[in-house]
Amino acid sequence: MSKGLSAVKPYEKMNMKQLKEAEDEFDEEDMKAVEMYRKQRLEELKSLQKGQRYGELREISGEQYVKEVTNAQKDVWVVIHLYRPSIPLCVLINRHLSLLATKFPETKFVKAIANSCIENYHDSCLPTLFVYENGEIKGKLIGIRECGGTKLTVEELEWKLAEIGALKTDLEENPRKEVVDMMTSSLRNASINDD
Repeated sequence: MSKGLSAVKPYEKMNMKQLKEAEDEFDEEDMKAVEMYRKQRLEELKSLQKGQRYGELREISGEQYVKEVTNAQKDVWVVIHLYRPSIPLCVLINRHLSLLATKFPETKFVKAIANSCIENYHDSCLPTLFVYENGEIKGKLIGIRECGGTKLTVEELEWKLAEIGALKTDLEENPRKEVVDMMTSSLRNASINDD
């Protein structure tokens, strides 16, 4: 005889202790369902713990640099942006980093006013992005050109950080590639038309 809906045991409403205590009353089918549910809950908890570590771009001061960046948790990628609020590209990068921090919560994103970290840091070096893992610099983007120029898109920045290893992107190719291809083909066309 098949079980009616009223006979179904409420696994989902039981905590781990209650499930353990109720084991004797379960038949083989129940045990499979309980085991499946237990595994599912453990996976959900793991992904929750992993995925919600950071999730925002945080402002830090120079005094917090060592604690927040160099001595960050083991196996955590840290992206720090040294900036000045008066530089438009710095403002743009902060906006992009806020979006990326939400998209990649397992990576730690922080920003700091350049002079609070490095005394007399020259404006020509801004924006500056350092990427750390386990206390070591794994990559750096210094100045307007290396950071991607004044028309930098969030996808281009994502690609640059993924190339360094700071995050795992779902982008399949460099978003800049299209621009480079267009420039190359227009140069080619111009030289053909000049003949």
